[in-house]
Amino acid sequence: MMQRRDLLASLALGTLMTPRAGRSQNARKVYRIGIMGLRPTSDLVGPKPRSPSTKAFLEGMRDLGYVYGEHFVTEPRGADGRPERLAALAAELVGLQVDVIVAAGPALAELKQMTTTIPIVMAAVYDPVASGFVKSLARPGGNITGLSFGGRDLHAKRLELLKEIVPGESSVGVVWEGEAGGWQTTQTAAHARGWKLLSLEVHGPDGIDAAFRSAAEARVGSLLVFASSPLFVHAEQVASLAAKYRLPAIYELRRFVEVGGLMFYGVDDNDIWRQAAAYVDKILKGARPADLPVEQPTQLRFVINRRAAKTLRLAIPQRVLMRADEIIE
Repeated sequence: MMQRRDLLASLALGTLMTPRAGRSQNARKVYRIGIMGLRPTSDLVGPKPRSPSTKAFLEGMRDLGYVYGEHFVTEPRGADGRPERLAALAAELVGLQVDVIVAAGPALAELKQMTTTIPIVMAAVYDPVASGFVKSLARPGGNITGLSFGGRDLHAKRLELLKEIVPGESSVGVVWEGEAGGWQTTQTAAHARGWKLLSLEVHGPDGIDAAFRSAAEARVGSLLVFASSPLFVHAEQVASLAAKYRLPAIYELRRFVEVGGLMFYGVDDNDIWRQAAAYVDKILKGARPADLPVEQPTQLRFVINRRAAKTLRLAIPQRVLMRADEIIE
């Protein structure tokens, strides 16, 4: 009799425990994905971030079947426009032991110093090999892979577009900071075409206004603006100064035309962040960053802000307007 009661009790206990065990076995891991950049952290937070690039990344994840909060969450860290904060933010993310980190620009250099084990996806770097992030594009060889912005040869095309809307002998001012390679490439392209350039090097955020004053005093006809950290972070100020001094400008990144700049030609960084989701997907499924080739952009975009043209009292030739992929009215 005692043995029968023990058997029934054992069976009942097994029945009660089976569903719990089943739930445990079917529980799905919620991945944590670090997001790091120069914008304020508040712009990067949650499933509906204000940052267009982070929003594009989440759209890419959704297209791959991931649901925010169910399959993954983000751990955002933003420097609020202060590159000097990036080292501490990188240390925070690495300390959290997130599953993968997506970052761009100067954040990558800090992350590289902090970890050799956590997978890192580059959301656009001009030359990841020269920058030391990967050994080669075909075989990155470490914990970093992702997407490249391509070469600086696009500066030649940007100069050509400027000369189409502002023809003549006037020089082109080049606003740049910390990108000596980009400046030299632009010099070479201009020299081959017989065009004059004026170097307007910016030394930190405080030098932006001075660079534009110098451009106006030198009576340059137009501007080519690079997208280095202080210029990108202060995109609104840059676009506003170009309007103030009536200087037609072309930019490396789309953000500048979104905040009032005249023209953008190049790789849309929002597209890059969207494509970064495919790398994250592969890594979460077990792929090693060392074995995932770095992709280079295949699609270039030309965007014109017609409102900015009206502010500048500039008539853009119809042949140029027809080549634009997008016109902001």
